Amino acid sequence: MWAFLDYCVKRFDRLVLFTCVNEERVRNIRNTLESEGRNPMEIIDIEIVQSQGRCKDLNYLGISPVNALLVEGQEAYVEPEQKANWVDIKFWDYPYERDDRELVAVLVKIESKRW
Repeated sequence: MWAFLDYCVKRFDRLVLFTCVNEERVRNIRNTLESEGRNPMEIIDIEIVQSQGRCKDLNYLGISPVNALLVEGQEAYVEPEQKANWVDIKFWDYPYERDDRELVAVLVKIESKRW
């Protein structure tokens, strides 16, 4: 996760955790990661934005969707007209695998979009 976030911090002007999860649940997830020693969000500047509606509409972030990528594990949350901005990621759920390499695959997908 550290290498992925380091790449993103260096490559992009803005990082957003664009989530359908309510704030309390986000706090619980962050606390769990922190208790496991795996919470990089505490040391990087990451904005948390709750999505509005059925999909994660990039327009809601106040920028043109052509200037954004959405890393998302469920296609149903992607606005149909924003599929070109979508970077698919395998759904991540408890129990979290310590040797999970999915973020490495996501980096390759991001680079293939020529950002």
